Amino acid sequence: MGGRPTIYDVAREAGVAASTVSRAYARPGRVNSDTARAIFAAAERIGYRVIKISGSRGRQTGAVALMVSDITNPFYGEIIKGAEEAARLAGYALLLSDSSESGPVERDVVERTLDLVEGVVLASSRMSDSAIRMIAKQKPLVLLNRQMPDTSCIVADNPRGVRRAAEHLGELGHETITYVAGPAASWPEGVRWRALREAGYELELRVRRVDPNDAPTMRTGFNVARRIVEEGATAVLAYNDALAVGVIKGLKHHGVRVPADVSVVGFDNVLLAEVVDPALTTITVPRRKMGAAGVGNVLALAAGAKTSGETLVLPAKLVVRASTGPRADSLRADSPRADSPRADSQCSRNSISPALGTTSVSGSAANSFGSTDAGSR
Repeated sequence: MGGRPTIYDVAREAGVAASTVSRAYARPGRVNSDTARAIFAAAERIGYRVIKISGSRGRQTGAVALMVSDITNPFYGEIIKGAEEAARLAGYALLLSDSSESGPVERDVVERTLDLVEGVVLASSRMSDSAIRMIAKQKPLVLLNRQMPDTSCIVADNPRGVRRAAEHLGELGHETITYVAGPAASWPEGVRWRALREAGYELELRVRRVDPNDAPTMRTGFNVARRIVEEGATAVLAYNDALAVGVIKGLKHHGVRVPADVSVVGFDNVLLAEVVDPALTTITVPRRKMGAAGVGNVLALAAGAKTSGETLVLPAKLVVRASTGPRADSLRADSPRADSPRADSQCSRNSISPALGTTSVSGSAANSFGSTDAGSR
């Protein structure tokens, strides 16, 4: 057995469920005395100790938990910073965990953490709605970057951000926007894709979708650039900045100029967006404020406040940098031209905007408009 023993180890040693072990320590009167003795004996054998931290305010612990889906993703840096500052100012420590983009891993880690914290903040949770509700029954819980009924949630105004990106590209003369999708299990992914389709319909822009079917990283963006070149795209909106930066690097690798040949827009406004060449046009969201508000709300719930069930929506704004520019009159010779017979066969064009709401998608995405897959929330 490696590391400090957990209640799961005690449960295996005693031959009972982990929930029974938890009750034996938290509410001894609800567990049969013989079972409780067996649990305590098993705990003694394997060296399990309950951590009890008493504070001047009468709380049992001095910590709150923050779970992120990928700690290497730069999106979470400001969220973590805001959460840590808010926790420290309130006299709490922040317990940070990483789910590695896995719902089962996330649930396991959170359940192991519950006895150590006053509340849980889940950033971009990959768990199912039912799993989140089960945890919320045990500890105060706040969701960041995801929305669920009857749950304290904090999200960015994704539809507004996507709309501004689409308007910006349309104003530059682009008639088609290619969307590079994020993880299927990501709630913002479904929201952003639907928002782009709606914006395309209203602004008379054609929308295409590319599904990398991989983590939203720079490497993934680099690899998907070839497909963007083959499609003859002139404008790209990526699920996040990491993908967008990878796309820029990949386009350069294939001899495509940004923004002279292809304009690229990201989402999140992480540090990468400023240092890439050309600097990335992106959607900025107040991530530090999101992290701080998440901790503040979960501590309020722990103190007895009731959730209103209303979602706190933070503003999303377009930051225009050097990666977007006017649509070129012509594309690379080896790429299909937007004014070629092939393109015109799909829908008619005029000098201002293309045909109404035409969308080119394939695979499972073809049915995603207006609904969200079980894992897409």
